[in-house]
Amino acid sequence: MKRRDFLQKGAMALAASTALSHELFAGKKKNEIVGVQLYSVRTDMQKDPLGTLKKVAEMGYRNVEHANYVNRKFYGFSATEFKKVLDDLGLKMPSGHTVMGKQHWDEAKGEFTDLWKQTVEDAAICGQKYVISPWLDVSLRKDLDSLKRFMDVFNKSGELCQKSGMKFGYHNHDFEFSLKLSSVKVYDIILQNTDPKLVVQQLDIGNMYGGGGRAVELLKQYPGRFESMHVKDEIAVAGANEKYESTILGTGIIGVKEVLDLGRKIGGTTHFIVEQESYQGKAPIDTIKEDIQILNKWGYK
Repeated sequence: MKRRDFLQKGAMALAASTALSHELFAGKKKNEIVGVQLYSVRTDMQKDPLGTLKKVAEMGYRNVEHANYVNRKFYGFSATEFKKVLDDLGLKMPSGHTVMGKQHWDEAKGEFTDLWKQTVEDAAICGQKYVISPWLDVSLRKDLDSLKRFMDVFNKSGELCQKSGMKFGYHNHDFEFSLKLSSVKVYDIILQNTDPKLVVQQLDIGNMYGGGGRAVELLKQYPGRFESMHVKDEIAVAGANEKYESTILGTGIIGVKEVLDLGRKIGGTTHFIVEQESYQGKAPIDTIKEDIQILNKWGYK
């Protein structure tokens, strides 16, 4: 090999290895967080919210996502009270789940009802960055036109949240991938009719599996659209209503680490929220402890 060729190939190899090392060993992205959806420990939160939150903080979580907002209260606490509870434990709540439905939008007036305005107001008091709706009522997904009209409401909710420095978000289940309207998947309709600047997609990588959705394919199809992700693994269940149920990260069929790494690389994902809904005989609080330990080993802290 001539010296010139040797130097050229050496330089190319060095550049390739440097790029690879940067990709493999890239540190935590700016604003990247790991959290837990408190639905994972829903029974514990119902019985003893303060004690449960203390355990969550002690196992290393610094961020939580609520799944209980009723009559302007989070787990029985007003927004101001709950913010203090979290602050005292060194916890933050960057996102929360509250279903937005027909009762929140006055179609005749073309504006949100006080119920939704209060939801957004209380989310801001708690320091949320995202107000996430985790469900789409059956009545809103009966036909293409109805769904598109409600996607306009999604965008308007994004505008409302933006006034308080937040974004509106949507969290998927499985029907968005199995159900088609006018030959188009519901999830495609949602993504194609919402403004990414106003509406965040929180991708539940486990829920989608039962509906035929695959996270890796979706991240490649819609790069940069998934600021938040529900980190979940799944196992097959025989003889049950559901084909799959969640399990400890890395022990199921999702290929979780590959999905997280791709989300970090091309999905625009900065919020990684653990959610485990089934426990295979283990105590729920113990499963989310295992989950965060696994995430930490994978480089998500």
